[in-house]
Amino acid sequence: MILYNSETKQKEEFKPNNGNEVKMYTCGPTVYNYAHIGNLRTYIFEDILEKALNYLGYNVQRAMNITDVGHLSDDSDYGDDKMVKMAEKEHKSVLDIAAFYTKAFKNDFERLNLKWPETVLPATSCIDTYIEIIKNLIDKGFAYTSNGNVYFDTSKLEKYYRLTNQAQDEMLVAARDEVEQDEAKRNVQDFALWFTKSKFENQALKWDSPWGVGYPGWHIECSGISYKTLGEYLDIHCGGVDNKFPHHTNEIAQSESFLGHHWCNYWFHVEHLNVKDGKMSKSANNFTTVQSLIDNGYDPLVYKFFCLQSHYRKILIFSYEGLDSAQNAYNKLINKISTLNKNDGEVDFEKIKEFEDKFENGLSNDLNTATCITVLFDVLKSDINDVSKLYLIEKFDTVLGLSLTTPKKSVKNEIDEDLKAYILNKIEERKNAKHNKDFATADTIRNELLEKGIELIDTKDGTEFKIK
Repeated sequence: MILYNSETKQKEEFKPNNGNEVKMYTCGPTVYNYAHIGNLRTYIFEDILEKALNYLGYNVQRAMNITDVGHLSDDSDYGDDKMVKMAEKEHKSVLDIAAFYTKAFKNDFERLNLKWPETVLPATSCIDTYIEIIKNLIDKGFAYTSNGNVYFDTSKLEKYYRLTNQAQDEMLVAARDEVEQDEAKRNVQDFALWFTKSKFENQALKWDSPWGVGYPGWHIECSGISYKTLGEYLDIHCGGVDNKFPHHTNEIAQSESFLGHHWCNYWFHVEHLNVKDGKMSKSANNFTTVQSLIDNGYDPLVYKFFCLQSHYRKILIFSYEGLDSAQNAYNKLINKISTLNKNDGEVDFEKIKEFEDKFENGLSNDLNTATCITVLFDVLKSDINDVSKLYLIEKFDTVLGLSLTTPKKSVKNEIDEDLKAYILNKIEERKNAKHNKDFATADTIRNELLEKGIELIDTKDGTEFKIK
């Protein structure tokens, strides 16, 4: 498999540290609000990456964090803590907020047919690991205490900016666009590992530490959870492109300083989903959720299909006009598949190899899902028998997760001309069978259509149908 490595800025042959065993870490959400579809574009492609690796013969061990504490809107002690802010707004505890939005996030995964990682840990469950790492960094001279807080000293590293290759004066002061400089830092780019003296003195979530009662900084959470669940060596680290700096940059700094060796071999970043006015974000209040798509009459899998038609490293512009186009294409695909006869002979393994190779090549070429979608349509246009087509479609869908053989979920009572012609032809076949008193065949046709979500209704004026 060939993957683009964000650290080296080039496509590389993927070679795991240990044979076919892959250790993969994906940055999880800060559970203070619903995920928007821009966030979920990243999770869609991380899911595709994991399933593609499995499809190609790798064994993937994947871990993800849930940030339920300590995510400030900047890296100093002057930003708002997102969890605390939402808890105050909704008059609930921070843990109640975290539990509610974690459940909502998992529900979005299910709606999009995304696999929940084997290991998912909330940040609050790994406090001892963060303390272990921070103590080690202080002992090695990579971290210092100031104003009661603990900071990582970025001046100790020669290649702090290697993930971005940008000069210090080109980078943001901290984690988000509007930030304030923390005067307690030795250097502008130093970042917090642990807060003790904080403006959030009444914060509910605090723990004892060698530096006083407090809570962890944002970046240490992913390093700690990755180390605890996947060990000292990581094959792939995933996230949105906006995580490159400072989050992933800081993860590299603290993880490699703690471990004493190179930590992660491949960095996989998914580009933004933009609207016409810029990046979709909660702070700009221009975001769309999965539930809002459903409320507007769209199957969430139509949005997934919309994403898969574009490459993960390209900015994707979201519009409802574009989503309508994807919906039409998706419904045609589903409708065409629904006409296939699962009893049409045997799988022709010799003929299907051509399509298997094309699909595999699409996955192997830096996860080119647009090519994979094209292969699906090529299969349907081909002259191989229906059983072979269904075999390929079901196999490909183990990666794509588009519910391609469960039309009742996706057709939305809409049919195209191909499906209508197929149904009318089956109604005519059934009519002839009944005329010839071949009631067994007539019943078989009815049941076959019913399995495809098409109900026949016999009336005095003839046979009608409806999509269930």
